[in-house]
Amino acid sequence: MGKIFAIIGKSATGKDTLFKKLISAPELSLQTFVTYTTRPIRSGETEGMEYFFSTKELLAKWQEEGRVIECRSYQTMHGIWDYFTVDDGQIDLSRSDYLVIMTLEGYRQFLSFFPKGSVVPLYIDVDPGIRLQRALTRERHQEDPKYSEMCRRFLADEEDFCEDNISSLGITKRYRNHQLSSCLQVLTRDIKKYKDQP
Repeated sequence: MGKIFAIIGKSATGKDTLFKKLISAPELSLQTFVTYTTRPIRSGETEGMEYFFSTKELLAKWQEEGRVIECRSYQTMHGIWDYFTVDDGQIDLSRSDYLVIMTLEGYRQFLSFFPKGSVVPLYIDVDPGIRLQRALTRERHQEDPKYSEMCRRFLADEEDFCEDNISSLGITKRYRNHQLSSCLQVLTRDIKKYKDQP
């Protein structure tokens, strides 16, 4: 049986960079699947790469059909944005191992949907001051910076990723991403180890 390696962490912990490095590592042979969102596309994003940019109408249709594996909705400064995974044929654990970025709530729902032991958490951790600096730098490079939304997300993450929520899901290992190459080395080693387990 294949495994789904779930990169989990607060905003601006480097999840996207780690994902790109790991998914391109030939020795890991990881596949990916694209999740969906109803939020607007950001500068530098590509349809079908970071997300499929969908509509609330399609989300409601797929929910009625029982095809939504997990879904999270957030009240933002610009309305409600939904993030969700659809059972659309992208995931086949009989053929491949997968890598995806998700939230704690997404991880919880994946644990309920997939067989026990098939979803492996990779929790990325970074000092809050470094996170805030990274988030500000990223937002400054957007065509239309949304600083209020950046601050809202930063504070919401502090609450959503509290220690009680993390431990309730059985997540004990942390991957410190203060130095990219060191973090990648440890992640690569552990993914290989988990892939070898039945």
